[in-house]
Amino acid sequence: MLKSTLKFAAAALLACAAFATPGHAQEEKKTFYLLSHGGPSDAFWLDWNAGATKACEQLNVTCNISFSGGDMAAQKEAFNSAIAAKPDGIGTTSAQPGLWNAEVKAAKDAGIPVVFFNTDDTATGRQAYVGADLRQAGVTWAKYLVDNKLVKQGDTVFLPVEVPGASYQQLETEGIASIFDPLGVKYDVVDAGTDPAGIIAKMSDYMLANNPPAIIALGDSVAAAVRKVFDNGGIKASSIPVVGWGNSKDVAEAVRDGYFNAAAWQFPSAQGFMPVALLNLAASGEPIGYDIQTFSLYDKSSYEPILKLYGE
Repeated sequence: MLKSTLKFAAAALLACAAFATPGHAQEEKKTFYLLSHGGPSDAFWLDWNAGATKACEQLNVTCNISFSGGDMAAQKEAFNSAIAAKPDGIGTTSAQPGLWNAEVKAAKDAGIPVVFFNTDDTATGRQAYVGADLRQAGVTWAKYLVDNKLVKQGDTVFLPVEVPGASYQQLETEGIASIFDPLGVKYDVVDAGTDPAGIIAKMSDYMLANNPPAIIALGDSVAAAVRKVFDNGGIKASSIPVVGWGNSKDVAEAVRDGYFNAAAWQFPSAQGFMPVALLNLAASGEPIGYDIQTFSLYDKSSYEPILKLYGE
């Protein structure tokens, strides 16, 4: 069964958010800015955008959604432009630690609620977070390999990632290290880039040169490439244990067909919906000093609800 850490409180949140929406048509709509470091064509962010858009429609608010495609300077410019526009709330990701300290302070000083989603930075003083605990995600993957005796002392596990040094890579690797280091299991964080064809090529080259005993895919794009890497290299499904992110149809199918042992699901549509609901509550005078965790690990016994969401 799919085990979810999406809290029961989320249901109450949706009800409260809807209740907080102004009931008079003549009242001016609230305006929120949602700023993502991701790319608009990435499978995860497509689903996230669908959820955010649905929330904006259901709650009758105006949302300005932007994607910086990994360009931190562009996202910072978007954040400062949002503050200058004096909206009713701002939602953002934190792809690098400490990136938003000044912006969050400026927003709070201006009375603008700030919610983080997907990647967090508690040191900023943001009011809420929606998403996975990324350090715990790393712990979960490493424990899966250890508990199932899929790695041993002296092994070097392959950790492909799209953006080395980004918050998600650092936090996930911290979690992995907390399990592997005491056991003498090594790990190699490898820059696979963000271009789909380049990811497959770089991962294939690494597999050929190193024949790793296991893989932890630290991002959705590298996770989605695993099956093609195996097929291109003549590697049989199930011959090398793989865990990592699973926020895509490609990975859900890879779990079904044995290319992936277990994958993590972040409920991307809900992760898009919930920040809008939280901002709507805050803009209506409701306190929002709590986080919503969206994380679940699925395997061959529990992939079906994920594929069902993709129409299979």
